[in-house]
Formats: sequence, structure tokens, C-alpha cells
Amino acid sequence: MGQFPDIVVVGAGIVGAACAEALSAAGHVVDVLDRGAPAAGTTAAGEGNVLVSDKPPGAELRLAQASRRRWPELARSLREELGADFEWEPKGGVVAATTVDGADALTAFAAQQREAGVDARVLPSGAVFDLEPHLTRRTVLAVHYPEDAQVQPVLAASALLAAVRRRGGTLRSGTTATGVVRGRDGRVTGVRAGGSILPCGAVVNACGPWSGEFARLAGAPIVVLPRRGMVLVTAPVPPGTVRHKVYDADYVGAVESGDAELQTSTVVESTRAGTVLIGSSRERIGFDDAVRTHVLREIAGKAAALFPVLGRVPVMRAYGGFRPYAPDHLPVIGADPRVPGLWHATGHEGAGVGLAAATGQLLAELVGGRPPHVDPEPFRVDRPGLIEEVGA
Repeated sequence: MGQFPDIVVVGAGIVGAACAEALSAAGHVVDVLDRGAPAAGTTAAGEGNVLVSDKPPGAELRLAQASRRRWPELARSLREELGADFEWEPKGGVVAATTVDGADALTAFAAQQREAGVDARVLPSGAVFDLEPHLTRRTVLAVHYPEDAQVQPVLAASALLAAVRRRGGTLRSGTTATGVVRGRDGRVTGVRAGGSILPCGAVVNACGPWSGEFARLAGAPIVVLPRRGMVLVTAPVPPGTVRHKVYDADYVGAVESGDAELQTSTVVESTRAGTVLIGSSRERIGFDDAVRTHVLREIAGKAAALFPVLGRVPVMRAYGGFRPYAPDHLPVIGADPRVPGLWHATGHEGAGVGLAAATGQLLAELVGGRPPHVDPEPFRVDRPGLIEEVGA
């Protein structure tokens, strides 16, 4: 291909960056395009969660477990290669139930996860306060998940992209991809971007919540919709105020729900800077980015109920983002059967950071024809309800 890349990844968020890194590590020359700045969209509006605690047994949990194993390997290798630090913190998670019904459901959920290989420890009465002294005394039962972790998502994406550039790839910011070029045999031969054509042998659609639009422009529409979430950031608090990733037992239900109405559940975690991130909300409202104070009020109220100490801590700011939502709650990873040379890596919704490491590795394995480390079948593009007819 001369000066041209083997593969173009469209989207410089955490998933696109992870795909580009894995492809470049496999020996491909990779260019990454983004209509904005790197990691400035959905990734910048995330909390950096790397979770196994919120996923029931099944395909997504298996991908999450693989990603949890891969992330510390990436942290080590990128630190050695680039001196990069993206704040990998294997801090563990705590899920708390404040009602008897919630405790029963959480106990059953944790038992199912243990059967799937998750380290889920139901805590004896009162033991949760040794882990989280400021948790509400209304807690009926809690489960400790030592495998839960956190990264700083923008730093992580930036480190992955830096590795791609070091290996001969290119990052093109402010460049909008508007479709693909195909040869006589129907295969992808290039990407239309920035008013010109960039020749390449394959294209990866990693556009996050905008993936449906790019897929349509590429002649292969898929159903990926935006789902908005909001996060609050508090002023710095004393060290040890919040020690783990902590959320209430309602969070899993909100993640799994496809309801378009507003849903909020409490998610609380600290950062190295001492601030506390508070979520979360889920709304299917298209790309409407208006700030709704009642959503922020509901998030803050639930957080103060779970951690009463936070009721006295000022909120510095709030931010929101759009997450790529697939109707069956599973990511889309693999080749598009309608357009040879077009690949998808999207639909991770709020779990993109946590699933990115395994997603990139899986995509690189599929592109290279190597045995996949995770069964790709559940994530295939042509599964029911995902493919749209052209012109529909």
C-alpha cells in the first residue's frame, strides 16, 4: 500500500483506540480518523469503569472477564514502551442492597456470577463497613468484587493511540469519514474523509453512538442508538472517604433495561485527584444534550442516601455523554457480511472502557484470521434485530 494504511479505524475513542493498538501490534499499518479530538466524545464522558460485577453470566461477562485480564497487561506494556500511565487502579467494587428484596436479588445474582468464574464475596453482617466506613447504615447486605477496577479513560485512549503512532500509524483529528469506496468485487478499497479518499484495505467502524450513521453511509446500516448518561463531580474529599467502586443493587437492572424513560441508580467512586464521581443516569433521548436539573438532583439525592457524608460535599460540575446502545445490549464486533472489508466495533453502551481491551484483541484476531480468545458468535453483525435494510 506504500504510504497508505492497511486499515483505517474510524473513531478515536477508547474502543477505536484499543482496536487500532491491537491491529498495529499484529503488524498492520493503521490510521485512525475522528471528526473531533481523540477521546473527546463518549470516552471523555465516562467514569473509566472496568467491571465484572454488573454483568450476568453470558457473552458480555465473558468479554468483560477477558478484558479485565488484558487491561493490566496493556498497562504494563504501554508503560514499558511509552512511559505512559493511565491510572490503572484495581480497587475492587462493592455492591450494596438497602432492602430485604434487594439483598435477596443481589445474593442470587452473585451466586450466578460465581458459577461463571467471578470472584463475588457476600460479606458477613457489618463487614462492609470495614471496607466502606461511610456507607449508609441502612445497608442490609453487600457483595465485594475484588476484580473491579478503574482507569482514567482519556489517558488510556491517548496511550493506546500513542502506541499506534509509534508503530507507524497516523491519527487524523478533525477529519469526518463520510463513507467507503468499493472496488469491482465489492470490497472496501478506501474511505471518504475530509473531501478526499484515503486508500486502504479495510475499515473499522468504531464511531460509538454515531456508528449507525457511519454504517448507513458505508452502505451497511446497523441499529446502534445513543443513550445519554450524566455524571456529577464533587469537590475533593479526605482520602478514604470512598475506597472502592460502590453502587447500589439497582444498577444492574438499569444497565440491562431497554426502557427509554429516565433511569437513575447510584454509582460512587473516588479519583486520584480526590474528587468523587457520582452517577448514573440512562435516557434514550437521541442526541439531545440539554442539561436537565431534575436528573442531576435525582442522581445527587440517591448518592447522598448511599453515602450520607456526600450530602455535605459541594458538586463542582456535571457532564454528560452519549453511549452506543444496541437493542439486545451486546456489543457489535466483527465483519459486515454485506460489505467485504468493513468491520464493526461498537454498541458497548456504558461498558466501552471496560470491554475495550478484549474488543480490540478480538477484532485483531478476526481480521488476521487467528483463533479468537473469546467466542465472537454472540457479537456478530448479522444477528437478529441489528441489521437494517438499505434504504429503510
